[in-house]
Formats: sequence, C-alpha cells, structure tokens
Amino acid sequence: MPLSVQLGLLCALLTALGSIVGFFLKHKGAVQAPPVEWRSPLRSSIALFRQPIYTLGCVVATTSWGFHVLALGLAPISVVQATIAGGLVLITVLADRVFGHSVTRREWVGVALTAAGLAFLAATLEGTADAAHSDYDPALFYGTVGAATLAGIALTTRGRSGPALAVSAGLLWAGSDITIKALTGHAEGVGVVAHPFAFVIVVLSLVALLISARSLQLGPVVPVIALTSATANVVTIAAGPTVFQEPLPEEPFALLVRLAAFGLVITAAAMTPPPTAKPLQPA
Repeated sequence: MPLSVQLGLLCALLTALGSIVGFFLKHKGAVQAPPVEWRSPLRSSIALFRQPIYTLGCVVATTSWGFHVLALGLAPISVVQATIAGGLVLITVLADRVFGHSVTRREWVGVALTAAGLAFLAATLEGTADAAHSDYDPALFYGTVGAATLAGIALTTRGRSGPALAVSAGLLWAGSDITIKALTGHAEGVGVVAHPFAFVIVVLSLVALLISARSLQLGPVVPVIALTSATANVVTIAAGPTVFQEPLPEEPFALLVRLAAFGLVITAAAMTPPPTAKPLQPA
C-alpha cells in the first residue's frame, strides 16, 4: 500500500476520534442553549456559539474535518469512510471512559467485530488503494449530491425527533464529503477556495451543523451521534465505486470478502447499542 494511502487512513482515524469528541462537546453546549429555530438560523447559531463548550466542540470537529479533507485527498473515499465508520465504536469507549456512561459486553463485542472487518478490508485493498481515485462521472456525482441534499432537507421539514434530524444532518454531510472528494481532483492550494464546489461544501456543512445541533438538543445523544455518522458514511462509501469508479477486486472470492468487510464494519458500528448513563453515586 502506498505511503500516501497509509497517511490517508491515519488521517481518517484522527477524523473519527475528533468527530466523536466534538459531538459530545457540542451536545453539552447545545442543551444549554435555546432551542434552534429554523426561521431564525442566524440568531440560533449565535446563541449556540455563546456556549463556550459548544464552540470548543466545533473547534474540535473542524480540526477533525481538516484531517478528513486530507484523508480524502490521499486515499479512496470508500476506504476512508469505512475507516471512519469503524471509528463509530469509539462512541462506547469515550462514553465509558470520558463522558460517564456504562458500556455493556455487547458493545465491546462491537469493537472486536469492527476491528475484524477492518482487518479483512485491509487484506483486499490491492488495486483499490493504489491511488486516491478522484475522477468521477458528472451525472452520477450531481445526482448523488442532489439526492442527498433534497432528502436531507425533506427530513428536516418533516422530522421532529432527534434521530430523524440526525439522519438529515448525515445526508447533508455526505453530500459535502462527496463534493470534497470531487474537489481534490480539480484544484490544489489556494485554488480550492475559488472553485464553485467550495461554496457547495461550505453551505452544506453549515446547514448540517445547525440541523445537527437541534438533533443533539432533542436527543438521545449517543443514538443521534451514531445515526449522523452512520448515515454520512453509508452514503459516501457507496459513492466510491458508483461515483468515483473505484475498482472492486477482480477475483469473486476477494470481492465477496471485501463486501463482507464493508458490511461488517458498518453493521457492527451502527448496531452498537447506546450506553446507559451511570447512576449517580450518593454523596
């Protein structure tokens, strides 16, 4: 595997960790802020950022987003997103060790299953991970990003629960991630800022951020975080072979192993049950 792809996978792992920590911090700030109002997005955003811990969560999340951009520029999108999807199990680890939740044996089994899925995935990367694969089919690209955006907005207008809004935010972030991947093949350095795709990325990301804040206010927090991440990852992983023509293994057995690896990573992460809060200890 080329060094550039290895660095991309390392950036993906850092993305997963930073994203989850950022989610927990943003949740603590969001529940202290007034409820997000769709008719006053600017005022709601200002109210959220007046909470220092929410702002800190956004700083952490933005840092992880930077690692995500690097990862997408160095490695295939499906491999990057599968790695980030595997990082979903960090929710249980951080909840148990940092944020005061208990984690069941079943949740720890999810960690082992995800690790196994990533190991099988690594064994089938030959031919797929030899380049970043930034070329794409324009019709499929615009269709995928457009469909994800419309579906996300539709869920926002109809969804009144935390999980529904979590899926909505995940869809919009998926559209942003796919656009980032496409942009890495168009421009470099300061030229990235001037490209029209940069505007699409910023708009989708900011709208998703506000929707995500409302989903965290409504909760429950751990399922909301898992749903947001899983939705974004499932859509972007599917974009790898469909939009960016990432090659699949030619041998039938290797193809089956790779598909099973992707399925194992996503299933183990998405089905990890939410941890329950630890009871308060008597004073």
